[in-house]
Amino acid sequence: MDGLNDLTTTLQPTALRPLLGLTVLLVEDSRFACEAVRMLCIRSGARIRRADSLASSRKHLAVYRPSVVIVDVGLPDGSGLPLISDLSRGSPRIDVILGTSGDTSLEGEVIAAGADGFLAKPIESLAAFQAAILTHLPADQQPPGPRIVPDEVVRPDPVAFHDDLTHVAEVLSSKATDHSIDYVTQFLGGVARSADDNDLNDAVSRLRALRERGAPVQPGIAQLSEMVQSRLAAGGPI
Repeated sequence: MDGLNDLTTTLQPTALRPLLGLTVLLVEDSRFACEAVRMLCIRSGARIRRADSLASSRKHLAVYRPSVVIVDVGLPDGSGLPLISDLSRGSPRIDVILGTSGDTSLEGEVIAAGADGFLAKPIESLAAFQAAILTHLPADQQPPGPRIVPDEVVRPDPVAFHDDLTHVAEVLSSKATDHSIDYVTQFLGGVARSADDNDLNDAVSRLRALRERGAPVQPGIAQLSEMVQSRLAAGGPI
C-alpha cells in the first residue's frame, strides 16, 4: 500500500464527513467543474486530485490508487469512455468509478463502459454528490450510523468560469475540425449549464445542431466566438 493510501485509511468517515478517508481523482478539463467538485469534496471530507486529460490521468494512476475516480466523457485528448472501461476491468478495481457530462444522453454509454454511476453536470448538490459515491462504496467504508443529508448547493468562483472561457476562445481561434467542434460543444455546454448561462448554452446547441445536420458550421462558430469574447470582456455571464 502506498503512502497516500496509508494516510487516508487512518481517517474514518463520520455522519458530517461521510467521505472522510477517501481520495477522489477527478479527470476533468473544466476549471469551473473542478472547482465545484473540489468544494463538494472538502465539505464531504474527501481529498481530491485532478487530471485535466487522459494522459495526465494515466500518470496519476501509475503513482497511486484513488478510492473514487470521476471521469468526464469529453476530454481534450479524447473520450473518457475507454479510461472508464480500463478502470472497470482493473484488478484490484477502483472502489467507485463515475462518469460525468453535461450531455445526459451519454449516461447509457458511461454505464455500458463499466462505470458504477453517472453525474450530470452541473455537479452542485452536496447530497447528490455524496449519494453517488456512497451508493457504490463497500460496506466497510460507509459512515457509521444515520447520515445527515445536506441540502447545500455549491457555487464555484466566477474566476474559474473566466478561465474556461479563455480556454474555449483559444480553441475557437484555431482552425475548426470535427474534433475541435465536438470538443467545444461538449465542454462549453457543460460550462454554460453549470454557470446558468442559458444564452450561451443555446448558442452551443445551435452549433451542435449545424454539425449534426452536416450544414456549414462557420456561422455558428462565429456567433459562439462573439458570445465568448463578450463574456470575457464583461468578466462573466451576461
